[in-house]
Amino acid sequence: MSKRIFVAIDNSTTAQKALEEAIRLAGALGASLCIATAADEGPLTQHGMGLGSFIDIEKVVQEMRDASHGLLNKAVALAAAAGCQAEPLFMESAQRRVAEMIADAAQQWNADLIVVGTHGRRGFERLLVGSVAENLVRIATTSLMLVRES
Repeated sequence: MSKRIFVAIDNSTTAQKALEEAIRLAGALGASLCIATAADEGPLTQHGMGLGSFIDIEKVVQEMRDASHGLLNKAVALAAAAGCQAEPLFMESAQRRVAEMIADAAQQWNADLIVVGTHGRRGFERLLVGSVAENLVRIATTSLMLVRES
């Protein structure tokens, strides 16, 4: 039985489903809940390819941070409305992949379950976009629940 549930979200519909499932599960089990989101600054800072001459990278990074905090605030409010107290966690890195940030943060928080949404992409689309959920399956030392949109 899970007592510490860690849910990682972004602004996708699959993440919203994962959040709803994590809130429902935490409420039913009386478990602690941590809602996390990650700002992946890597594509901007590592592979800028001269983007700094076209956009203000620092401004974009700050907008990413602000959007992430707004997303967390809404998620925590949704949990509270369901009668579940949640701890927000904002993660950011230009050096690490999102799956690594999630796995490490969940382990540091002593989670016994990680909940994430998955788009179920296959083939070329998965190759282009990548999959945080798939990477988590490979590296997480904590039990993992994948929630599909449909």
